[in-house]
Amino acid sequence: MKVYIEPIGKLINEFSKLPGVGAKTAQRFAYKVVNMSKEDAKSFADAIMSVKNNVHYCKICGNFSEGDICDVCKNRQSDVICVVKEPKDVIAIEKLNEFNGTYHVLHGTISPMDGIGPNDINIKGLLERISNGGVTEVIMATNPDVEGEATAMYITGLIKPLGIKVTRIAHGIPVGTDLEYADEVSLARAFVDRKTL
Repeated sequence: MKVYIEPIGKLINEFSKLPGVGAKTAQRFAYKVVNMSKEDAKSFADAIMSVKNNVHYCKICGNFSEGDICDVCKNRQSDVICVVKEPKDVIAIEKLNEFNGTYHVLHGTISPMDGIGPNDINIKGLLERISNGGVTEVIMATNPDVEGEATAMYITGLIKPLGIKVTRIAHGIPVGTDLEYADEVSLARAFVDRKTL
């Protein structure tokens, strides 16, 4: 005996393909859709199709864009480039309202264990942007994990000989954290990245 009728089972299966969505959450999402009005369900489906039809990668930086070039690349000077792993990292930095340069999205990090090498991510595009001239600094803002650090070191090795300043975002103890609860890696990084007061 089937547990779900086919349309619901198919919908649960599709929701379960989303990252972080387990079987129970997929089931809740599917039941929510079943109980939506036809208008709400159509609006939901239209939003998904609108994203698929209208969102592209910027030809310059690789960020999400509705056109060929994103608003950041259109409206900012590109002498400072912040390198990030994914478009969602751009959003996180933009929310701070502290950075006025442009971005470069790698769409991944170097991870030999997963078979991802330097040619599998958007490093070539970054080097092309630098070779066009005018870049004074590249900020490495990849995640402070093994893959992010390896990627930052690899790219730094390519850029430094070109005479471009390369910096790394600071890592360490989050504000509001007691030292006794900090993990050893973060605490060690906080000591390495300490600055003069």
